[in-house]
Amino acid sequence: MSFMGQLQDELAEFKKQGVYKRLNYLDSPQGARVKMEGRGEVVVLSSNNYLGLCDVPEVIQAGKEALDHWGAGTASVRFICGTFTVHRELEDALAAFVGCESSLTYASCWNANEGCARRFSANPTSSSPIS
Repeated sequence: MSFMGQLQDELAEFKKQGVYKRLNYLDSPQGARVKMEGRGEVVVLSSNNYLGLCDVPEVIQAGKEALDHWGAGTASVRFICGTFTVHRELEDALAAFVGCESSLTYASCWNANEGCARRFSANPTSSSPIS
C-alpha cells in the first residue's frame, strides 16, 4: 500500500471511530453563545473565556491601547527576545497579592503545564507549596 493510501485508510478509521477532528470557524466574538460557520448559533461549553471578558468593551479598548503601545507580540519566548516591563509589573503585583517573593506568568496553559510539570515531578522540600 502506498503512503497516501495508508494515510487515507487511517483518516477513514478516525472518522469511523468518531475521533476525527474538524475545525469550527467562529463568526462572532467568543462567548457562551457564538455564531459558528455552517452551524448557526451554538452554546460553547469548552471555552477559556470562563470569565466572559472576550467581548467586554473596556477589555477590547484596553487591548487596542496595548497594541498601540506594545505592538502585536513579543516575537518569541521571553528568554530569547526579552520580557515586556508590563509583564514584570503584572508578576510583581501578583506576587504581592498572594504574599510571596515572586511569580511567573505564562502565555498559554500549555506553557504553564510545561513549567509546572518539572516542579511537580521534583522532590518536594519542606518549604515547597506541594509538600
